[in-house]
Amino acid sequence: MGWLTKIFKGSSHKISEEHYHCDHDLETTWEAPRASVGSSDFDREEVDLAIAISIAEEDEKGKKVIENNSQLEEDEQLAKALQASLDVESPPRSPPREYGSFFAPFPFLDPSRYRKCAGCNSQIGHGKFLSCMGGVWHPECFRCHACDQPISELEYSMSDNRAYHKSCYMELNHPKCDVCKNFIPMNGAGLIEYRAHPFWPQKYCPSHEHDGTPRCCSCEKMEPVDARYLHLEDGRKLCLECLDSSIMDTHECQPLYLEIQDFYEGLNMKVEQQVPLLLVERQALNEAMEEEKKGHHHVSETRGLCLSEEQIITMVSRRPRIGGYRILDLFTEPYRLVRRCEVTAILVLYGLPRLLTGSILAHEMMHAWLRLKGYPTLDPIVEEGICQVLAHMWLDSEIAGASGSNVAATSSSSSSSSSSSSSSSSSSSPPSSKKGQRSQFERKLGEFFKHQIETSSSPVYGDGFREGNEAVVKYDLKRTLDHIRLTGCFP
Repeated sequence: MGWLTKIFKGSSHKISEEHYHCDHDLETTWEAPRASVGSSDFDREEVDLAIAISIAEEDEKGKKVIENNSQLEEDEQLAKALQASLDVESPPRSPPREYGSFFAPFPFLDPSRYRKCAGCNSQIGHGKFLSCMGGVWHPECFRCHACDQPISELEYSMSDNRAYHKSCYMELNHPKCDVCKNFIPMNGAGLIEYRAHPFWPQKYCPSHEHDGTPRCCSCEKMEPVDARYLHLEDGRKLCLECLDSSIMDTHECQPLYLEIQDFYEGLNMKVEQQVPLLLVERQALNEAMEEEKKGHHHVSETRGLCLSEEQIITMVSRRPRIGGYRILDLFTEPYRLVRRCEVTAILVLYGLPRLLTGSILAHEMMHAWLRLKGYPTLDPIVEEGICQVLAHMWLDSEIAGASGSNVAATSSSSSSSSSSSSSSSSSSSPPSSKKGQRSQFERKLGEFFKHQIETSSSPVYGDGFREGNEAVVKYDLKRTLDHIRLTGCFP
C-alpha cells in the first residue's frame, strides 16, 4: 500500500520505488597516507626543480610567448602564491606508530564542513546523520509531521513530501471500523475493503455482516460494540435514538392515525368508513398475512398490512414494561375483526419510530382508500407504487412542517418564560402525539425513510414508486388516480 513505506540502514541497499529510506552514516577520523620523516623538504625541492625546468623549456622552445606586461605580472603573482604555499609550516605529527602516522584532516578535506541539516539548516558536523528525502538530517531533526517526535524506527510513511511515523499515518489516513473501532483490515489482495451504509456516514468491517453484530430494525445502522439498544420481544433490536420517538401500543398510535386521516382529507381523499388500526407483534402480523386471502403484494419483511377478511388479531394493548434494555412485559389482547366494508383493519408493527410508523400507515391507508373507492384489482407495481407515493408525500409534509414548527417553537419559548410549568407537563407526554416538535435525529430519520422509498431496488415497490411519482409530478395526483381507475396503469 502507498501508506506503508520502509527505510533500510546503509546506503547500498536497493529498494522499490514506493519505499523511502534513510542512510544512517557515522563520521570517522580521516587517516592520511603513510609518509617518511623529511618528506616535506624533499617535496619542496622537487617542486622547485620542476618549475625551473618548465621555465627553461618555454624559453628555449618558444612555445609560449609573453606578449605584454599584464600577462607577466599574473605569472609572477602565481609563482609567489605557489612559493608561499610551500612555506606553510607542515601539520604537527603524532608520535610514530607501528603502522604509520595519523594526521588531522585538512580543512578542505572535511566533508562535514559542507553538509547542512535539512531540518535546522545548521552544519551536520561529526557523528551520526540521516540521509533521507534528498537531504541530510540530524537524527533529532527528522521528525513526524503529525506528532512532531523524531522518527527513529526503520519504517516510516510519506505523504505530500512529509514524513510520518507509520502508526501516526495509519491513525490519520487508515479507515477505522465504526462498529469494532479497530483499523479495517486489508483483504487478500492487499486492499482495504469495507462496507458503507448507503445513507448514514458509517463504515465497518465486512465480517460484521455475518458475525451477529446487531442492526437497528428502524434506521438499519450497525450498532457499535459499546452501544446499548432495546431487545424487542419478537427478536428485533431498536437503537436508543429510534426508541426515543417509538410508538409501542395501539392506544398510543391513535393520535398519529387521526393526523394521517387529516392528511388524506387535505388531498380530497377522505376515508369515510371507520377502519380499525391495531399495533401488533411480528408473529401476529405474519399470521394475519397468511390468513388474508386477497392480500396485496408483500415484501419479505412486512411491517404493515391492510386486511379485508374477518380474523382474530392479537394486538398490543398497552405500552410494554421495559427494564435492562429489554421488554419485560408485553401486554396483548385478542381483537375480533368484523367485516362491515371492504377493509376490516390496518395492522402496523409495534415499536417503530413515529415517522416510520406514519409512513407505513399512510401506505396502508392508500390500499384501504383504493378498495373503499371501488378501484379494480390492480397490478402490484401500480398499486404498491401509488401507495409508496402517498407514504413519500406524507413524509415530505412532516419534514417540511417540522422545520417550520421548530422555528416557531424556538421564538415562542424565548418570548414567554411564564409558561414553563405547562411546557414541562406537555413534554412528559408521548412524542407520537406531538406534531411538529422533532429532534435533529428524527428529521434525519425522516430523510432516511424517504431515501429508502426513492432508492428501493424492488421491482414492485421501487420501480412502482418511481413510475408513480413521475406520473404525479407530471399530471398531478387526481388525474393520475383517474387514469389508474380507467386503465389500471400509470399515465
